[in-house]
Amino acid sequence: MPQQKTAKIFDLKGKSTGKITLPKIFSTPLRPDVIKRAVLAIQSSSIQPQGRDPMAGKRTTAESRGTGSGTARIPRIKGGSGRAAFAPSTVKGRQPHPPRAEKKILKSIPKKEAKLALFSAIAATAQKETVASRGHKIENVKIPLIVDNAIEDLTKAKEVEETLTRLGVIQDIVRVRDSRKIRAGKGKHRGRKMKQAVGPLIVVVENKGLVNAASNVPGVDVTTVANLNTEMLAPGTHPGRLTLWTNGAIERLDKLYGEGESA
Repeated sequence: MPQQKTAKIFDLKGKSTGKITLPKIFSTPLRPDVIKRAVLAIQSSSIQPQGRDPMAGKRTTAESRGTGSGTARIPRIKGGSGRAAFAPSTVKGRQPHPPRAEKKILKSIPKKEAKLALFSAIAATAQKETVASRGHKIENVKIPLIVDNAIEDLTKAKEVEETLTRLGVIQDIVRVRDSRKIRAGKGKHRGRKMKQAVGPLIVVVENKGLVNAASNVPGVDVTTVANLNTEMLAPGTHPGRLTLWTNGAIERLDKLYGEGESA
């Protein structure tokens, strides 16, 4: 059985105030293959089914004129226009193979495999080389980064940014700001004009206003440990997101998934 690791706890000024024993879940092996399956399963649940009206392109009395007129034997509108209708690839006609609303787009994953993916994604946040491979700027960051519970009481974006600066995370915030750009293509007209990199994730026990405060800091997301999922820890299916844990969240994590070492 692997020995449990310890990590330093930092206050809001960036000074070490003690140590905490990490749960055995942080010793879970890295499984990028399982993490990818779990993230894709989560993402598939948010995809909106689409389909076509079964009568689309069929609301006409067009009929084929048969042979003998020197024209193709496709359905045509009655009258002198001779316009084709009620057939694929014709004006206002139906599509040959349209999308169907009943298509199965939801991907499923076994519960044990989803649990292993979550444990592996959590463990990846404590591996500096894995976090760095995602592109996070962590030269002055202690990994895993565990912060005092007092961070949950912050209610202003300025306070959050000052705390992240003292903890050495501000370089990653600057990276996110520099990455902001206008999206190419028509997506810019559909409610997603800007595109930017993913920044740090803050995991807390209870939301006391930190979610609203951090929402104004580019790239920073906040979640409670009870709502933690694999997609938050591995955006784009890539594990190793820069994560700030409160010491209360670490303790809560041990209570929720104390059997992580057996997964």
